[in-house]
Amino acid sequence: MPALACCVDAAAAAAACGGGPPAFAVAIDSSLPAPEPFSGAPLAINTAAAAENNIHWSPSLSAALYRLDGWGQPYFSVNSPGNISVRPYGADTLPHQEIDLLKVVKKVSDPKSVGGLGLQLPLIVRFPDVLKNRLQSLQSAFDFAIQSQGYESHYQGVYPVKCNQDRFVVEDIVKFGSPFRFGLEAGSKPELLLAMSCLCKGHPEALLVCNGFKDAEYISLTLIARKLALDTIVVLEQEEELDLVMNLSRRLSVRPVIGVRAKLRTKHSGHFGSTSGEKGKFGLTTTQILRVVRKLESVGMLDCLQLLHFHIGSQIPSTALLTDGVAEAAQVYGELVRLGARMRVIDIGGGLGIDYDGSKSTTSDISVGYTLEEYAATVVRAVRIVCDQKGVKHPVICSESGRAIVSHHSILVFEAVSVSVVRAPPMSAMGLQHMVDGLTEEARADYANLSAAAIRGEYDTCLLYADQLKQRCVDQFKDGALGMEELAAVDGLYESVMEALGVADPVRTYHVNLSIFTSIPDFWGIGQLFPIIPIHRLDQRPGARGILSDLTCDSDGKIDKFIGGESSLPLHELEGENGGGGSGGRYYLGMFLGGAYEEALGGVHNLFGGPSVVRVTQSDGPYSFAVTRAVPGLSCGDVLRVMQHEPELMFQSLKHRAEEFIQEEEDTASLANGLAHSFHNMPYLVVAPSCCLTAAKSANVNGYSFYGSEHDTCSSGSEATSVEDEQWSYVCA
Repeated sequence: MPALACCVDAAAAAAACGGGPPAFAVAIDSSLPAPEPFSGAPLAINTAAAAENNIHWSPSLSAALYRLDGWGQPYFSVNSPGNISVRPYGADTLPHQEIDLLKVVKKVSDPKSVGGLGLQLPLIVRFPDVLKNRLQSLQSAFDFAIQSQGYESHYQGVYPVKCNQDRFVVEDIVKFGSPFRFGLEAGSKPELLLAMSCLCKGHPEALLVCNGFKDAEYISLTLIARKLALDTIVVLEQEEELDLVMNLSRRLSVRPVIGVRAKLRTKHSGHFGSTSGEKGKFGLTTTQILRVVRKLESVGMLDCLQLLHFHIGSQIPSTALLTDGVAEAAQVYGELVRLGARMRVIDIGGGLGIDYDGSKSTTSDISVGYTLEEYAATVVRAVRIVCDQKGVKHPVICSESGRAIVSHHSILVFEAVSVSVVRAPPMSAMGLQHMVDGLTEEARADYANLSAAAIRGEYDTCLLYADQLKQRCVDQFKDGALGMEELAAVDGLYESVMEALGVADPVRTYHVNLSIFTSIPDFWGIGQLFPIIPIHRLDQRPGARGILSDLTCDSDGKIDKFIGGESSLPLHELEGENGGGGSGGRYYLGMFLGGAYEEALGGVHNLFGGPSVVRVTQSDGPYSFAVTRAVPGLSCGDVLRVMQHEPELMFQSLKHRAEEFIQEEEDTASLANGLAHSFHNMPYLVVAPSCCLTAAKSANVNGYSFYGSEHDTCSSGSEATSVEDEQWSYVCA
């Protein structure tokens, strides 16, 4: 084993090692023998070799590194400049139709003075063309399965609006799904009102499936919807809801269409299967279903029972589980037909999963082992076989595949603004001697033992004494026996030892301009993993590994688990450390497949509101896209109102305070103007050198203006009347 010289004179050691990382050189204690250089230290970084490695790096290698070829197909790829490319029509996208995501972000975030839209990040980018393609792909998969298997009915899906209740998402689904009679599913009164309104513009045969717990008002709304000629089905989740349906239907003179949700024996064993099985939260047991049938028959309303609904659980991982659940439900459906119900629809609920990590696993909560086509074929086959065995007419197949429909079309883009790296500063021989002189007798003994172990080349012993020295110094600092300067020097010595032995933690902390609680709540709440990758510089080899830390004052505000079982993410150096990549030195990350649930679940922890949102469609312009809608994120004033504060009164209080304590009238006016802009600005960081209080005299505060489209109702845009505003309907890039 080569001799190990303990970390004493970092400057001399660096010279001895050719300018590489600090190695270990002579111990200052003259009683110790002169050590030999530490040949076991990590090799010095050869910048020329690193540049050579970059030359041999390619976008395809980045796609493999981040598993993009698994979870991203057919909508996302890496283009030749190394940026994420969006393929709005999936596999049918032509090369000239691909959209460079970095160009979208720059168009949206650049100041209006240079042709941008001036929106602040974080940013949700919606691609309605992808949404349309997902609907078409789902419909095509079922159409093919039905035709190839000789199934004698059709598929007619509904979108569960709980997945993403955004007005334009729901309206797009109704519009794009109209040729397929695609409908909506609601689980609460406001969702029902939303669905009723949107379906007024949908296909007249589109279904409106009403799930969830219900009171008299909810059920009255479902009956009113039938009066409005909407094909509305009220699904019984609890047995007692039946009496409300019967009584209210007589009072309103409306013949209801009723469904029942069955609790199946088939149970999804993963996290998302908690609502399935006999002990599930929703639905009726076979005994309860039989009582419902008898009660309806007794009042001459058995013909109203027309739909069977069930839900195995979200993210069904395999077709084997799917086959088992659908076949069991088909048996229940056949029995209801035998008992005299006028059944016509089997609603298989949700469960069509997303492969978040590209692993195609059949045992993971974040992956699925089937394609859309295999899913549809499995469902059609299971229903057909049972119905043929029982001599039952093939029902309309309905699904509530919300996650599979909306996940891909939305991308969350955010920025890494800084990085924390623990590096030991170089220490001169004089500085080291000063540190040793400042140590207590016990600490100097630890240092001597460390040096001796280093000379003998005993690596494990070095680690032991380095830990002991550090802990002793920490304890002495707590007791007041050691100063801050000495403690910092010991920390530096410890890090140098760890680096030289190759056991230092290489993972950095990248600080991102984001609230995880607001924008990725499922990660915090249930540990849901989403693919997160840089959206540019993918033609360069990532030179670091990192975790992501958000802006909130909360220890849970970090992402330290990633797809593929990784505890850190390959990332690039920030500006000043080989930055660039066509982004002006800014480093953008994207979270993909998050279009379902995240926006509705997000809160306002630390009063960080939702991101800005843009809607981007493919166009024939020079950059292949058009921004058809842009909405600024919630302002500070908006999130304060959420918590019952009154920003206008708050501003007046601060203004009066300024008039009381600031003598100069001009300074008072400037300060008040700055405060007003702070209420109108988003809570997130502005990556610019100017402060809003000093830049407040400018209409373009901090490089960002507040504006909205002609249909924009976002208060942060409409209230900022002192800021130059521009009304627009679309922006072509």
